[in-house]
Amino acid sequence: MDMSDKKNLLESVDARTRLAGSNKMEILLFTLGTREIFGINVFKVREVGRTPHITKTPNMPRGVEGLISLRGNVIPVLSLASFMDLEGGAPPGLGKTMMVAEYSKRTLGFLVHEVDRIIRVDWERVRAPETVLASNQGLITAVIELEGGQLVSILDVEQILANAFGEAVIVDVPPVRTAEDVGIFFVDDSIVARRKITEVLEKLGVKHKHATNGAEGWTRLQAIAAHCTQIGKPVRDEIRVILVDAEMPEMDGYVLTKNIKGDVRFNGVPVIMHSSLSSEANRAMGKAVGVDGYVAKFDAEILADTLRPLLER
Repeated sequence: MDMSDKKNLLESVDARTRLAGSNKMEILLFTLGTREIFGINVFKVREVGRTPHITKTPNMPRGVEGLISLRGNVIPVLSLASFMDLEGGAPPGLGKTMMVAEYSKRTLGFLVHEVDRIIRVDWERVRAPETVLASNQGLITAVIELEGGQLVSILDVEQILANAFGEAVIVDVPPVRTAEDVGIFFVDDSIVARRKITEVLEKLGVKHKHATNGAEGWTRLQAIAAHCTQIGKPVRDEIRVILVDAEMPEMDGYVLTKNIKGDVRFNGVPVIMHSSLSSEANRAMGKAVGVDGYVAKFDAEILADTLRPLLER
């Protein structure tokens, strides 16, 4: 793919808001100089182009090549091949292409070997990586099998950031003033995100249950709703708030929200989308399916401030 193709590759991203509620995602495929194919959600990628001059700086984390100036902003640049310890190391010529990703209010560059194309897939085809046997399994959040039988490993950008730069520190969060039996249900496929959400909820002093993808979340929520109906208890008395991630294997957060909003048993239970996809286009997608609020990952104070009035009402 030449540079003009790469420049035009992401021009129609805003039009992709029509995917909201369709349980589809678009993935940018790329390689790291090995036979493996990797992918990243298109909505995380701001641009793709030739790598500019990188300024080397001391004491950088493993895999971070240095810093670049991008339209007045200084951002770190990470070599994915070096960071992931791929067998054989980074091949000659790796790093001429850079993807600029926007994630959790942070912008960073990823050096890659070659950007291939964008594919559209159903979330139902996206599987958790239980069968991935690579040493970097913790950095892979999902796997997709292409029609030709090739596997695409979807990177867990949250885990990469946490490994490279450390996890966000949870500051003191005052507990909520509410009944002890108030609960939150949250759904997120990222181990890092689940751990940080749990920390916030425990500081708030609220009960919580969770699921690791949208399909599991919907199954568990239906079971909770059925139990509440059986005992004559409104679901909103059992679950005060539902917190959902946007992109998850098997069922994304948009379809999950659409299902929740279409079930009268969940009337009065707000759905908050908590996602690393923080652009206006992603907020528009959430609004289209009925999301009641949107919180960008990961800011513990903002998350707590968003949940507090919903829990104390």
